[in-house]
Amino acid sequence: MSGLESKVAFVTGAAHGQGRSHAVGLAKQGVDIIAVDVCGQIPLVPYALGTKEELDETVALVQEAGRQAIGIVADVRDGAAISAAAVAGEEHFGRIDIVVANAGVNLDGAPAQDIPDEAWQLMLDINLTGVWHTARSTVPALLRAGGGSIIMTSSVAALRPYSGIAHYNAAKAGVVALMQTMALELAPHGVRVNTLNPSAVETPMIMNEALMRNFVPESPQPTHEEFASRAQLINAMPIPWVQPIDITNAVIWLASDEARYVTGVALPIDAGARIK
Repeated sequence: MSGLESKVAFVTGAAHGQGRSHAVGLAKQGVDIIAVDVCGQIPLVPYALGTKEELDETVALVQEAGRQAIGIVADVRDGAAISAAAVAGEEHFGRIDIVVANAGVNLDGAPAQDIPDEAWQLMLDINLTGVWHTARSTVPALLRAGGGSIIMTSSVAALRPYSGIAHYNAAKAGVVALMQTMALELAPHGVRVNTLNPSAVETPMIMNEALMRNFVPESPQPTHEEFASRAQLINAMPIPWVQPIDITNAVIWLASDEARYVTGVALPIDAGARIK
């Protein structure tokens, strides 16, 4: 893709999963990386979040790809911490051109009326407010750079809600509304804003026992095969989930000059889940 060489990207949730994939994929296109992650466990999240060691590994992988990277520990729920990370990243590299607001979590599911207040709030705090904190904190740097691309991770669940995860659906739908508003506001300044709306992606957020039990509730310890069989029912194409690289390829395209007039778009990478 063109127009990416020597650009700088600010990527949240970069310690592992999609965030690491996006950081390394962009680096292979010539982009330097500001890699941000909470690097710690958060109560109610039923699977392992990224660690400082994993964030350091992401930085090393970017460097192996021939680009520079710095790792910053910050929680997207903390607006001041994310603002400080944006300032530090811009001071280190001299600019920010691309923002990938990727950090997010999944929690145990329940009917909407049974979701505990703290689970509802945590989901919105990370998956919606965290995206807003990331975008808000980096817009000044994008404007100083003369424009750029903000890419927010939403979900196909924002376009085709699923039962049992009202808190997740609502947060991800909010990301789409935020994206559309910011796309409209920032278009005159050359900043494009879009969302990615994947189906299930094979990362630790999906490949864990808690989520597997949501898909296969009749089994106390679902097998990988049982989970895959049930997950495949979501998609129109005959696969249970997509791979991080499938989302990364969309990130690279949205950040590149090939997508120079693409803004305000919710882009499904979902194996046809939205139309099924």
